[in-house]
Amino acid sequence: MHIHQLDRERVGVSNALIFEPGDEVIAALEAHARRAAIRAARFSAIGAFSQAVVAYFDVETKEYLDIPVDEQVEVASLIGNIGIHDGKPLVHAHCVLGRRDGSTVAGHLRKGLVRPTLELFLMVYDDSLDRALDAETGLPLVAERGGGATRDHGNREGQS
Repeated sequence: MHIHQLDRERVGVSNALIFEPGDEVIAALEAHARRAAIRAARFSAIGAFSQAVVAYFDVETKEYLDIPVDEQVEVASLIGNIGIHDGKPLVHAHCVLGRRDGSTVAGHLRKGLVRPTLELFLMVYDDSLDRALDAETGLPLVAERGGGATRDHGNREGQS
């Protein structure tokens, strides 16, 4: 993987991370986040994988159900964020993968082996996206901030 700094914005730094054949995206992105001390970021990417594992979260069992993808696929869309959980960077990514026949498979990206490339655009924020375990789901969800944070409970105009 190599990195190109694109520009500095008020919100932080934009980088293009260009992954090479054989790179495993989630592990490489988490390693980069540790080295760069990233506490909050968002990303999007396109490219291709030689194989991947996506997952579906079953809310009844509170477990991820793995969906192995053992073929060359196009990464039609990969989006996600980086936050902090238990003091370490945590990548949360979802993707849509296109097969040779035009069908797709989608879900939470657990593993993706790059071939031939993956072009990921990373926006790093000067902030922290903290995660905490949610009692209901057992997932590390984005934690509500203290000190005046507000929460939208879905109330809309005309509703109480």
